[in-house]
Amino acid sequence: MPTTETTRFAPSPTGFLHLGHAYSALFCRDAAGPGGRFLLRLDDIDTERCRPEFEAAILDDLAWLGLAWEQPVDRQTWHLAEYAAALAVLEASGVVYPCFCSRKGIAAEIARMPSAPHGPDGALYPGTCRALDPGERADRLAAGLPYALRLDVAEAARRGGPLTWTDHAAGRQTARPELLGDVVLGRKEGQTGYHLSVVVDDYRQGVTVVTRGRDLLASTHIHRLLQALLGIDPPVYRHHPLVLDGAGIRLAKRADSVSIRAFREAGLSPAEVRALAGAAPKGSG
Repeated sequence: MPTTETTRFAPSPTGFLHLGHAYSALFCRDAAGPGGRFLLRLDDIDTERCRPEFEAAILDDLAWLGLAWEQPVDRQTWHLAEYAAALAVLEASGVVYPCFCSRKGIAAEIARMPSAPHGPDGALYPGTCRALDPGERADRLAAGLPYALRLDVAEAARRGGPLTWTDHAAGRQTARPELLGDVVLGRKEGQTGYHLSVVVDDYRQGVTVVTRGRDLLASTHIHRLLQALLGIDPPVYRHHPLVLDGAGIRLAKRADSVSIRAFREAGLSPAEVRALAGAAPKGSG
C-alpha cells in the first residue's frame, strides 16, 4: 500500500525562483506520495525584502512547471500571534534571554576572542548577553533599547533532555542543538525568527515529512529542541542534495542564479526546465 504524507514547499518571496527551487519543489511534491498532501506556504515574515511581484511570480512559475498544491496557499504573516504565543511559552520557561548586541558589536567581540566558538556556517554568537547582570538587563529593557530574543541553548538542552530525530536517508539522529548556538527566536518589535516560525508552521499544518536542502541540516537539531520545549511531536526529515552551478556553487537568489523566469523567456518548455533541475549537479553533502 503506498505511503501518503503531508509535505510543504515554503519559499520566501524575496526574489525569483531558480533551478534549485524547482528541484526542491518537485522533490517535496514527490515525497508526499500518491494521494498525499502537498502544501504551499509563503515564508513572508521578512517584510523588508518580500515583494508582491515575487509572490505572484512564485505561484506562476510553480503552476507553469506543472505543480498543483492544496488550497489555500498559506503565509506566515497570517500567524504572527501564534509565533508570539510560542515565544511567550519559551520565555516563561526561562530558556530565552534578551540580547542587546548589534551585529557590529558581535563581530568585534568574536574578533577579540582567542578561540571563538564555530558552527557549520562560521562563528557563533559568543553569549555576551546571556550572563548579563540582572540589574543591568532590567535597566536596558527599561531604557527601551532594541534587542533580540535568543535561545539559551545550553539551558534549553538541559531541560529538553537527550533528543533524537529521524532523517529519511541517514536514519535516527541524535540532536546536537549546540551546533548553532544561541539562535535568535524573535525581536523586541514582535518579529519572529526562522527557527521558531518554521517549527510552529509545520506543526500547525500537520506536516509529516519536512523536505529541504542539506544546507539546513544543522537547523534541524535546533528545531528538534524547540519541538520538545513546545510539546510538539517531530516530523520525519528528508534533506535533499543541493543544486549547484557549473562552478560547484550552490544556486541562490543573492548570487543572481539563473531564474526559472529567464528560462521561460528563453523559450524552454516546462518539461525542459524540469529536466534541467533534475539533471543539474547535486551537492554531496
